[in-house]
Amino acid sequence: MNTVTNRLNLKDSVTDYAFILVGILSINFALKGLLVPNHFFDGGVTGLSLLLHEKYHFNIAYTIVALNLPLVLVGYKLVGQKFFIKTSISIVLLGMCLLWLPIQEITHDKLIISVFGGFFIGLGVGLGMRGGCALDGIEVLAVYTGKRIGFTMSEIILGLNIIIFTVSALFFGLETAFYSMLTYFVASRTIAYVVDGIQEFTGVTIISAKSEEVKAYLVLQMNKGITVYKGERGFMKESFEVSADCDIIYTVVTRLEVRRLKAAMHEIDEKAFIFTQSIRETAGGVLKKKEH
Repeated sequence: MNTVTNRLNLKDSVTDYAFILVGILSINFALKGLLVPNHFFDGGVTGLSLLLHEKYHFNIAYTIVALNLPLVLVGYKLVGQKFFIKTSISIVLLGMCLLWLPIQEITHDKLIISVFGGFFIGLGVGLGMRGGCALDGIEVLAVYTGKRIGFTMSEIILGLNIIIFTVSALFFGLETAFYSMLTYFVASRTIAYVVDGIQEFTGVTIISAKSEEVKAYLVLQMNKGITVYKGERGFMKESFEVSADCDIIYTVVTRLEVRRLKAAMHEIDEKAFIFTQSIRETAGGVLKKKEH
């Protein structure tokens, strides 16, 4: 048993560091090949590092390491030792890549720089998060300060980025600030896709008087696993004391299957009560049985 556990832990560690390494190379490519040569910015600690690099000509590698490492120390208390070790190693490796790994400037096209610079930054940060580290420490800063000043993490990140883009507009012009905002938007969406997955799942809850037909359709026609809760329905204002037992059916589908499911439920029972909720990630269970 211990041997199996050790093998699984080793596999997870190798996978984590593979994600982190590819993430570092992606950020290095985005910075040296696209953003830095063309004086573009991003949000977060990376954006602040780029701003200091452009304004005061600090070396971008040293700046990113210097700004991120204090946040890593904060993360040690918030997230734990494993996070601290992974992130420290990753930040230092990123700095070394920025110092010694040569990347040629790719293009001067501002739209390409914004879109693909943001994409590769987001890909790198997202892969780092999948590997269990923070290649941009703004989330750690937001969690740390949020506990002390009462703002949410999203509000703090938004506030810091507004400051970065406002300063970039004042010193480098509105056009640069607008393109930098586009870079940040693309990066943030890419991070979301990398961390949460491109194929989003939707949880569907169905309450119907024809629950047996609903269950049969989900399992036999859509090849879905289902969970059935026992509940009561009724309790109308006009007849509050009147209720009846019912099955509350829960299943998980991909977002591409939601429309098909709703159409089928309307045919089975047009009075069925259906509600959905987004699910970021699933593991185990029966999402879709293989068809033979």
